[in-house]
Amino acid sequence: MSISEPFIRRPIATSLLSVALLLVGAVAYRLLPVAPLPQVEFPVIQVQAALPGASPETMAAAVATPLERQFGRIAGVTEMTSTSLLGATTIVLQFDLNRSVDAAARDVQAAINAARSQLPSNLPNNPSYRKVNPADAPIMILALTSDTIPVGRIYDAADSILAQKLSQVDGVGQVFVGGGARPAVRAQLDPALMSQVGIGFEEVRTALRSANANSPKGELANASRAWPISANDQLFDADQWRPVIVAYRNGAPVRLGDLGTVETSVEDLRTAGLANGKRAVLIIMYRQPGANMIETVDRVVGLMPLLQASIPPSITLSVVLDRTTSIRASFRDIQLTLLLAIALVVLVVFLFLGSARATIIPTVAVPLSLMGTFAGMYMLGYSLDNLSLMALTISTGFVVDDAIVVLENITRYVEAGKSRLEAALLGSREIGFTVLSMSTSLIAVFIPILLMGASSAACSASSPSCSRWRSRSPWRCP
Repeated sequence: MSISEPFIRRPIATSLLSVALLLVGAVAYRLLPVAPLPQVEFPVIQVQAALPGASPETMAAAVATPLERQFGRIAGVTEMTSTSLLGATTIVLQFDLNRSVDAAARDVQAAINAARSQLPSNLPNNPSYRKVNPADAPIMILALTSDTIPVGRIYDAADSILAQKLSQVDGVGQVFVGGGARPAVRAQLDPALMSQVGIGFEEVRTALRSANANSPKGELANASRAWPISANDQLFDADQWRPVIVAYRNGAPVRLGDLGTVETSVEDLRTAGLANGKRAVLIIMYRQPGANMIETVDRVVGLMPLLQASIPPSITLSVVLDRTTSIRASFRDIQLTLLLAIALVVLVVFLFLGSARATIIPTVAVPLSLMGTFAGMYMLGYSLDNLSLMALTISTGFVVDDAIVVLENITRYVEAGKSRLEAALLGSREIGFTVLSMSTSLIAVFIPILLMGASSAACSASSPSCSRWRSRSPWRCP
């Protein structure tokens, strides 16, 4: 082996490492999740309970209070807020940041089971819970409008068809349907007329429940054969409900239509959605943690023709909110800024030093530094968002300034007659501490950001307004 072989292998090894770092950074850039803001995981759990017809006072006393009493025994609960509305109660539990949300969910389920004996016996379903992140916002909202089809049927199509298909899209986490309610038949009874006939509300409720029960019908059989009786006696239309017999008075049947008004409507009349001034049903989509928001929205947009074909043609499906618009603009601006910064560095170095060899150094150093940063961001779980893109822009300025200053100082020693190796060592040693101290002072400016607490979140999980909006419209919490 000759003496020059180690010096030949060293630049070759450096070049191979640089190419490897460039490739790894390019792959990491494609895999980094895209979001408007950094992903902040707050350990927050929302519990919901429903008791149709109950007043807010009844919900607070009979439903919220027993649940709060059990939730207060869970370790690590920092804030607990409950909101009671007509027929619904929402309780938001926020835990310590170092508490695992999965472990907290198990404790919440155990507390719900413990409080079940203290809740009203006519509660239709057990209270449910889900993990929420108050820092999240919907990535896309679709609107369904129609000039001929009622809102109840539009909601039914959105809930039973579109929501199922959208939930299967890669990157979509949760899908909510709002702005309407499921189809229902509403019976508005006249208390004065019921008093004259001598029929109470509980008697009517019992008759309606038994009239719509989907129960076995039985069979006809003889010694050798059996014929099952199959019939669907469920009622779906107001015209089918009006003849239902509620009771008998003086030997004559009293029908539901005799006691009041029966009409086809929806379950909740106090829920409405608007899109471009028209009644609409809204489909609100959230992304999965770590998913690329731009790619997820592109998948949903590509699925729009199939979604439109899955519903009646008289229903129009349109996009009313796309949060990737600003993100795409930010990406275009940051890419243009980075390319312009690299071009200006190359131009400045070439004009002032007049050396093509010296110009190659910042041309390679700046993109390589950026690619290495992308690889580090992927390993540390960061995302491409407005804050990280701003940091990349600022750090590019650091690299540009340091590269120009160090290169200019090394060139000065080369012009003074020093060898390239000696000029590199002397120039770097002379200005190295200055560059390090300057970069450290600039980094120190951003240290207070590291000391920010969780209370600085834009939307507190326990704020009453946030809880109130989430109980009715989870997508509207800012």
